[in-house]
Amino acid sequence: MKSYLLIGVTLYFLTSLTNVFANPPLSFEGRRLYVSYCQLCHDKKGKGKGALAREMKLKITDLTTTVRSRSDTILKKIIKGEGKQTISGRDRHNILSNAMPNWKGVFTDHQVDALIAYLRFLGNSKHGLMGDPVKGLELYKLYCQVCHGEEGNGDGIMTKIMKIEPADHTNPNEMDKYSNEELLKNILSGKGRFMPAWKDILNRNEVEQLVSYIRLLSH
Repeated sequence: MKSYLLIGVTLYFLTSLTNVFANPPLSFEGRRLYVSYCQLCHDKKGKGKGALAREMKLKITDLTTTVRSRSDTILKKIIKGEGKQTISGRDRHNILSNAMPNWKGVFTDHQVDALIAYLRFLGNSKHGLMGDPVKGLELYKLYCQVCHGEEGNGDGIMTKIMKIEPADHTNPNEMDKYSNEELLKNILSGKGRFMPAWKDILNRNEVEQLVSYIRLLSH
């Protein structure tokens, strides 16, 4: 029985490793696009103080406040340059700034959805990203997915074997209760009966990367 269990878990790990980037959370993909295309003007935190904006003296909107008051549908139109405002007749594309590029034909609909998911994270999360979530994804697949599940909602294979209920990393109401430092401590030192301590396996830098990926799971 033990050998079958070991084989099963090993196969699960190998499958996970071959599909590390198969189904990342939408906000994870959105961050990649944001860093490549948007950060130069909107800056790392979305405040509109990027290097290009400063150099060209552009007035860039603070996305962390703007996205809160607009639906996904309107944000899609702003990003893709589609449609006009009903009352003013002004292009929705230029609502935020005349310097805003038109991304229609550059981003697919899925990529626009991903980008909006990351913008929601910037506008709503109480905690920033400590490290590189790309590295964090690799670590999550290696060490956390077996309990917390592929999508982070607490339904990993070990929950069926051991009848445990890991934290749901996709729940923003629960995850936002913990500061980055608290999550770091819980991962390094362990928590409760079943959450192991990873301090002898992962260093602080790696855990910071892991925490950053977990943040994106909950948004």
